[in-house]
Amino acid sequence: MDPMNLLNLDPWYLVLSLIFSTIGFGYFRYGKRQGESLLLIVGVILMVYPYFITNALAVAVVGLLLMAGPFMAKRFG
Repeated sequence: MDPMNLLNLDPWYLVLSLIFSTIGFGYFRYGKRQGESLLLIVGVILMVYPYFITNALAVAVVGLLLMAGPFMAKRFG
């Protein structure tokens, strides 16, 4: 595997990664303070998943689905 393929400098990818990682940190802190394990886990996943996905569109779709997950679980579960 070529190491340069792992280095993605697409501006949209970098911005979306930063946005979703920051939101994930907020989920993590809120989940830790409120004792809500679902928000805590989703926050960690939001902070880490951009390292494994290298497409900007996929980062956006997965991030939005992860962000909506706890709210949907709370509302319908």
